[in-house]
Amino acid sequence: MISSTANEKVKHVAALQKKASLRVEEGVFVVEGVRLFEEVPPERIKEAYLTEEAFARLKERGHIDCDKLISDSRVETVSETVFEKMSDVKTPQGALAVVKRRSFDWPELFPEGKPALLLLLEEIQDPGNLGTILRTAEAAGATGLVLGGDTADVYSPKVVRSSMGAIFRLPCLCVSRLPICFSTLHSRGVKIYAAAADGALPFAERDYSGGTAFIIGNEGNGLKKETIDAADGAVSIPMAGKTESLNAAVSAALLMYEAARQRGYKS
Repeated sequence: MISSTANEKVKHVAALQKKASLRVEEGVFVVEGVRLFEEVPPERIKEAYLTEEAFARLKERGHIDCDKLISDSRVETVSETVFEKMSDVKTPQGALAVVKRRSFDWPELFPEGKPALLLLLEEIQDPGNLGTILRTAEAAGATGLVLGGDTADVYSPKVVRSSMGAIFRLPCLCVSRLPICFSTLHSRGVKIYAAAADGALPFAERDYSGGTAFIIGNEGNGLKKETIDAADGAVSIPMAGKTESLNAAVSAALLMYEAARQRGYKS
């Protein structure tokens, strides 16, 4: 058992929680919490740290083979005090894993036998929004996400937690600017719609039965004009009262579920 907060492994995990550049350099991210720990594909666990209580709980639940992790020398037990040092949350659950990233290619966003349903995110800044978008996108049957510009780090601890496991299953690609990928999407028969307010057709009046991509913009500034102009069209979400805009994650959910409704909610 690791019982010292000065242990180099402990300090390294704490650094991974805080530094995106270090996570990129090592090709990993950190997963924390009992339920999320169970969602990780075992082969992607590089190393894991559990308190004795969390180890017993995970072993009892039986969703992940803790004994195999021990035999592979990929898990260490740590004291409660040490785990608090490594944790990124106020109320730690005693289960944490350093997980290998997975790289995705364009073809993985276009599964055979179903039209693509993609979300293109431009400079979404709030990690909670991004994680919620991931979670909702999976639930609505999205086939992938494309993150452009200065969108928040999809592998930050808060995004990973908010995604509730979708981060392990939904293909995500990053590009420097969204418009540079539009020709790729068009070549695969995807129509691209920008979520905008001015001069846009109400979202329920478009046809999303074929390959579809929705662009969601920055929480405060919306989409860039060049992005809107490069899209195939714009869609708006009608609102009553004096509200000018909706939360980015809520907007994404409404658009994706309208597409799912038109397609008969087929998974």
